Amino acid sequence: MWPPRNAYPVDREPRPWPNGARLAVYVAVGIEDYVVGGEVTEDVLPGVPMPDLVNASWRDYGLRVGGRRLLDRLDQLGLPITILLNTAVYDSAGPLMRRARELGAEIVAHGEFNSDSLASMSHSEEKEYLQNAAQRIRREEGTRPFGWSSPWLIHTPHTLDLLAECGYRYLLGLRFDDQPVWLETAHGPLMAMPYSAEINDSSAMIGRNVSASDFRDMIVDEFEEQLAASNEMPLVMSIILHSFISGVPFRLRQVTKALEHLVERRDEVWFARPYDIHEYLTRVDTR
Repeated sequence: MWPPRNAYPVDREPRPWPNGARLAVYVAVGIEDYVVGGEVTEDVLPGVPMPDLVNASWRDYGLRVGGRRLLDRLDQLGLPITILLNTAVYDSAGPLMRRARELGAEIVAHGEFNSDSLASMSHSEEKEYLQNAAQRIRREEGTRPFGWSSPWLIHTPHTLDLLAECGYRYLLGLRFDDQPVWLETAHGPLMAMPYSAEINDSSAMIGRNVSASDFRDMIVDEFEEQLAASNEMPLVMSIILHSFISGVPFRLRQVTKALEHLVERRDEVWFARPYDIHEYLTRVDTR
């Protein structure tokens, strides 16, 4: 599986994004649900014994309060919304998903629960899991998801081939370039959309205890450096947020400041969803 067979950039031509922009930016929001006692969980206070009401309520805050605030803030800033969705959220937070639908969010499949792990699945189980996620989203949204992002960014030796076989067109979770890259699979090409595991509130502010203000600076510094580099060729920047992390007030304030900085340069940037980037590139692909 790794390195992927024949991984190559989608388009190295120095053509701009729509409206002459040099840098495409997408903001993805993880809206996740967990099974208490599942394989993996995200905790703000590690080591709490069961029943772990503290961490469970912290995660649930994102579904009850933080998610709505974060989505509305992105909308107020005029930013397109991408959601990395655990399909269990349709059952646990229906009003939040109705709001996401009102805002025109792209839904990227992110498994059923974020306690799930592809690593524990057989080939047939993983295929069924990928198919079930797409079917649930199609049933709720009226259209199947184009993109996939694995819970906890975990993959198996079969994941890339299965994604293409199951009809997914791109993967969010890898970054070996600042441009999208084609991955050749047994069932045709699959686009790897640049996805930063570092400009990510989970890995930064929870995993490494980066402060909210430092995370703000990380977003701004990444943006400024990418914008400068995009003078040579069009690039893609990702910002990964989570409803129960960046939706918390003190973090939301700092994330908002970072995004306001980006929006001030709107005339130089294409704010898009991964779907938009994929569709644009497949139209101009000159392979």
